[in-house]
Amino acid sequence: MPNMLNNAVEFLKESREEIGKVVFPTRQEVVGATVVVILSVVVVSAFLGVVDLGLSEVMKQIFK
Repeated sequence: MPNMLNNAVEFLKESREEIGKVVFPTRQEVVGATVVVILSVVVVSAFLGVVDLGLSEVMKQIFK
């Protein structure tokens, strides 16, 4: 049992050391990445919407 407690304490110490090494992004980097993701989603959604409409029309013509 004491070995498990020592392991847990050692884990927490090491975790604290590792979190100190983490380099978090700046607010500007987060905002920039968010804008890129949102624009990518909009562009891909628009593309898929156009493809869907086109294929729907093709299917309507085939199964008319």
